[in-house]
Amino acid sequence: MTELTLGPVYYLWDGPKWRDFYYQIADEAPVDRVILGETVCSKRQHFIEPHLAEVVERLERAGKSVAFSSLALVTLERESRIVKELIETSYYAIEVNDLSAIGLIKGRRHLVGPLVNVYNGPTARLLAQRGADRICLPPELPFSSIARIAADAPDVALEVMVFGRMPLAISARCAHARSKGRIKDNCQFVCGDEPDGLSIRTLDRQSFLVLNGVQTMSHTCQLLLSELHDLQAAGVNAFRLSPQDCDMARIAVIFQETLSGSMEPQEAIELIGQTYPKAKFSNGFHHGREGAAWVSRAKNNGHAH
Repeated sequence: MTELTLGPVYYLWDGPKWRDFYYQIADEAPVDRVILGETVCSKRQHFIEPHLAEVVERLERAGKSVAFSSLALVTLERESRIVKELIETSYYAIEVNDLSAIGLIKGRRHLVGPLVNVYNGPTARLLAQRGADRICLPPELPFSSIARIAADAPDVALEVMVFGRMPLAISARCAHARSKGRIKDNCQFVCGDEPDGLSIRTLDRQSFLVLNGVQTMSHTCQLLLSELHDLQAAGVNAFRLSPQDCDMARIAVIFQETLSGSMEPQEAIELIGQTYPKAKFSNGFHHGREGAAWVSRAKNNGHAH
């Protein structure tokens, strides 16, 4: 059974935009599982809290399964309490994004997010023994590593991020606030000015990375469409779309049609380019190249060159 998952929104969207985004996902997106909650910065939580209950209800009414994401980096006592409370009180599955949350969850069934470094089969097996039902592998892994992990840990359900800017690093300091002359403690939520992240350029004006609050992301958007069938053949049965500031319901439909075989990957790539026109796409990590590279696949044998 192949699943499409919608990962958590990594960006700061104001409450009504966030709510309306999930209403559209509930009504129009053929995704099976939706991960909700704040992953990047605990200060952003109050934007989404007033809308959380109604979003969960709308998603569940539409037949989606819901899980909650834990914070990726806990640096304050308050954040430690947030994660503890989430684990202790949530009726929903938790997706853990750092090892301290795995310690707190104490063997209860959970998901592991792509921010936890799972780079080999023994790690995947250990996490499964500790209660992980599914592991979303880090987006920087090449296909050869993914296939090896799947072979080494055949009983572990694996998920791969197939669309979205790749989360690369998270920091206790906020470069996004600093870039606008603010400090983290008095940031005035300037990251909300860039609902799709703040592009950074190198000295020679090459687009390089994207800042999203305390998170650093790839400038390019990971897009694995021609690679879906190889991933399925290797044993991956869930595919994650990471929300960007574009029509994600349409993106989900395109992926669903590609997975079902009713759309060819090349046509799907073109349609996604039209749906998210400001993005530059990449699949380099998957093919063992630099992450920002785009490797096109020859039609004759389906393998990358």
